[in-house]
Amino acid sequence: MVNTNTDKQGQPLTKFCSCIDEQKEPTMEGLVVKLPSFPFLSPNISSSSSSSTFRLGFRRFSASISAAVNEGFVSLGQLTRPDFPILHQQEVNGSKLVYLDNAATSQKPTAVLKSLQNYYEAYNSNVHRGIHYLSAKATDEYELARKKVAAFINASDSAEIVFTRNATEAINLVAYSWGLSNLKPRDEIILTIAEHHSAIVPWQIVAQKTGAILKFVSLDENEVPDVEKLREMISTSTKLVVVHHVSNVLGSVLPIEDIVIWAHAVGAKVLVDACQSVPHMVVDVQGLDADFLVASSHKMCGPTGIGFLFGKSNLLLTMPPFLGGGEMISDVFLDHSTYAEPPSRFEAGTPAIGEAIGLGAAIDYLSGIGMQKIHDYEMELANYLFEKLCSVPNIRIYGPKPSDDVHRAALCSFNIENIHPTDIATFLDQQHGVAIRSGHHCAQPLHRHLGVNASARASLHFYNTEEDVDNFIQSLKDTVSFFNSFK
Repeated sequence: MVNTNTDKQGQPLTKFCSCIDEQKEPTMEGLVVKLPSFPFLSPNISSSSSSSTFRLGFRRFSASISAAVNEGFVSLGQLTRPDFPILHQQEVNGSKLVYLDNAATSQKPTAVLKSLQNYYEAYNSNVHRGIHYLSAKATDEYELARKKVAAFINASDSAEIVFTRNATEAINLVAYSWGLSNLKPRDEIILTIAEHHSAIVPWQIVAQKTGAILKFVSLDENEVPDVEKLREMISTSTKLVVVHHVSNVLGSVLPIEDIVIWAHAVGAKVLVDACQSVPHMVVDVQGLDADFLVASSHKMCGPTGIGFLFGKSNLLLTMPPFLGGGEMISDVFLDHSTYAEPPSRFEAGTPAIGEAIGLGAAIDYLSGIGMQKIHDYEMELANYLFEKLCSVPNIRIYGPKPSDDVHRAALCSFNIENIHPTDIATFLDQQHGVAIRSGHHCAQPLHRHLGVNASARASLHFYNTEEDVDNFIQSLKDTVSFFNSFK
């Protein structure tokens, strides 16, 4: 686990880094901004069978390669890139693809793609409903995926894992099932202003229906949610704390273990949005002791259309169904129905079977590498990205400055003076093949607090490299020079 100390460190807040790059600026002569194009792109997948390009998805490690990584001869990014076909496209808008939008969605390794293909080609069938071979095979693989998720986050039982369409649905499940059943007028729900919309809007709706009160924690001087203020806000009126583990804008990491202790001391529950932590670090739900935790498959190298809710067994057992229909029932009569035990109670209808199996394959892949190894490598990339961004003229990076005690996730949201972030993202894509995100990142309250409507965001994963960062920085400097040439 990363050091989650986010208390005030006395470090100066990063504002504008005025370091001006002294290299010769690229000429703007003859430059034409291209309109977006969407060519059919055929992946060029490396087929080398040497020990330096083995597949990690089946947990088979080469001792020589592992030693090479440990000795620094080859980075984890260089080692794993051959497993991701999309990264080997011939070109995007005439340039080599540099994918730095991993906080929005991650890319998928070959092992995951093959697992989906194998399901639909070899044993496509519905689950829990048939006794024939295909149905039994599909059911076994679907439930095996649940066990893999449980083991991955160290849940005590696979029944504590509920498959949902995504993390947003998982939060809504808690809001409509647990929230509407347990909250009453004047009860308090504590959140931070840095939460994703998915963690705010459902509780606004629940508060309107129940009379509960939402309270928001602001940022401290290091642009991290003020955990000391959060601690002070927790009282006997607090019934729920909704908090992210890692911010998708600030890159900050919150001390979930401490927050859980404070909340439990007054009998409150804690829901953790772990979408930006589960794919990048060791997450142990028993160690955290959180009551609920949500994450999305598509951010952790798995398919879209599936996520999961972890809920403590004693809580799930008391919660009513979220949706009604097939699979979530025990018996149906004309005047009433009885419901299945969790997790089936919360999985009405035909689930995303292939997607769940693909998520299981993604977990196999990530586990084969090792989450601690992924985290350590990404921390190096995070510091490298932050340092290199500070060389860009007139840049404003949001979130804490990294130090020995303060760790950032491998993402940076930023703005450059007098250049709109969407213009930056568009130019990077069309002229350099660099994919980043621009907008409010589903965090409008946070952006309003920061005094901006939007920001640009570069976010990394373990298959990125320092070369990716270097290409991005050079392209970003070219972008800044282009727009400044019109002043």
